[in-house]
Amino acid sequence: MKVPLSWLEEHVDLGEAKTPHDVMAELVKVGLEEEGAIGGELKGPIVVGEVLEFQEEEQSNGKTIRWCQVRVAKDGDEAVRGIVCGARNFFVGDKVVVSLPGSELPGGFAIAARKTYGHVSDGMIASSKELGLSDEHDGILRLGEIGIDAEVGTDAIKLLGLDQSAAEINVTPDRGYALSIRGVAREFSHATGNKFTDPITKIQPAAGSGFGLKVEDVSPIHGVDGCSRFLLLGVEGIDATASVPEWMKQRLKLAGMRSISIAVDITNYVMLELGQPLHAYDLAKLTGGITVRRAKAGEAA
Repeated sequence: MKVPLSWLEEHVDLGEAKTPHDVMAELVKVGLEEEGAIGGELKGPIVVGEVLEFQEEEQSNGKTIRWCQVRVAKDGDEAVRGIVCGARNFFVGDKVVVSLPGSELPGGFAIAARKTYGHVSDGMIASSKELGLSDEHDGILRLGEIGIDAEVGTDAIKLLGLDQSAAEINVTPDRGYALSIRGVAREFSHATGNKFTDPITKIQPAAGSGFGLKVEDVSPIHGVDGCSRFLLLGVEGIDATASVPEWMKQRLKLAGMRSISIAVDITNYVMLELGQPLHAYDLAKLTGGITVRRAKAGEAA
């Protein structure tokens, strides 16, 4: 189980525990085993920049690069940097993430001013993969595409939640409750005596009605059905094309899950937080009945 510390802290007072290893030092007191620490690899300065202009230059090897002028600060002698970039998926006026000399990306990749393709590249315009945000490498990260319009010079590490870290614990079969942020928070409280706030107390159940549901397990293990209870709840009003917030993407990534879509990510997020298995289905593709009770988006159910 990978436990983002910022998420854990929403449900239990971490006190003096500031790092994944600090958290694990307390959790081992209640029998949870440490696996390792995740995240916190980036080092600044990594800032929001704005592309002012660029020139495309074809190289002798057939590759075309862009010699870019990027504003990385409001003013000062080094407010505008010349940067060589091989990606071509951005435009003048785009807000981007710039790793300046002295910064370090995941894997110990140190950034320095260096001469390349006939220019001194004074930093690097980064992709989502290079920042550790995702495994996709379809070009550099354009902040506008993910709904962010921050001021030039803003600390991109904090802006994108890249300063977050997670503790990884080994969960034995008899402690399934520790496969959730809620369960680990409760165990941390037991180990330290610090205040625990159960997220379940924030849920307001809503009454509803529906139709009968029968679960058929055609391949039971040792003759025992794998699922004894299965509930369906219809939810409408969700924009399936909406972007997943970056803070949620980052938490899911730290917890070991890939961001897929708004509906899937919400159910995965709730599952990880509460330990309740959830899955999202497309109502139009379900057969055999319809739900009578439907929750509105944003309504507790």
